[in-house]
Amino acid sequence: MKSFKNIGLIGRIGSVKVVDTLRRLIRFLDTHGYHVILEDRTATVLLGHGQQEASRRLLGELCDLAVVVGGDGSMLGAARALCRTGTPVLGINRGRLGFLTDISPDELEEKVGEVLAGDYVSEERFLLDAEVYREGALVGTADGLNDVVIHPGKAARMIEFEMFVNDQFVYSQRSDGLIIATPTGSTAYALSGGGPIIHPGLEAITLVPMFPHTLSSRPIVVDAASEIKVHIGEINEAYPHISCDGQTQVVSKPGDMLYVRRKPQRLTLIHPRGHNYYEICRSKLGWSSRLGE
Repeated sequence: MKSFKNIGLIGRIGSVKVVDTLRRLIRFLDTHGYHVILEDRTATVLLGHGQQEASRRLLGELCDLAVVVGGDGSMLGAARALCRTGTPVLGINRGRLGFLTDISPDELEEKVGEVLAGDYVSEERFLLDAEVYREGALVGTADGLNDVVIHPGKAARMIEFEMFVNDQFVYSQRSDGLIIATPTGSTAYALSGGGPIIHPGLEAITLVPMFPHTLSSRPIVVDAASEIKVHIGEINEAYPHISCDGQTQVVSKPGDMLYVRRKPQRLTLIHPRGHNYYEICRSKLGWSSRLGE
């Protein structure tokens, strides 16, 4: 097991509960002799903290472990930055669902202590890279841990596009858009669109149409090594938006090409011992417990 000494902290801004949890965490780490480095934006809500500060990008180079205090949104932002350096990430849930931030604040000292003592499990999650080309020139890039989504933006208009997988034509479609999701994102927006839940251990990408203008258009699961190409139709009245993890990154134009590929770098997620994906699904999605319980 990898040992941790330099611990980076990232917290969701604007939450009193997050600030309280961060202060508890800093006290715990200081007491046990760990070197704490605060993300500079997080440090703005912790006046008089007395710790080293660093930008999120630099944090990954300085730390052996990053701890994210917040919800899944906070983890998504941290993942996109920290996957470049391979810095392991541990999540403390101060959001709503908490699929990725799986330590309860009530167990903070106990569970973080176990992880720092080497009693943990780790897993890797892949991300997606998105590139938008216009007349052969690259006009925008973005990446996402959950998904890449094509949608009409503020306009309530259908989008017409063609989709290719590994240069093989799949279909042309008129719909509200398309969700291209990783296994991590299969329990997020893609799930709301009727997509399947994909276990994070699988190397697969899900293509989920959003309100397609045909009853036969269903989600498709493809190998994660595939290249997905989407040609934005020339006759679209709307300028479709390309969003990664819920953040609008690129506004496309009719005729643009979107390429989506698996990112070379991966996120390393740290979990306390006993982490169980199916138990998280049961608790977060309201699945039934075993008969008789």
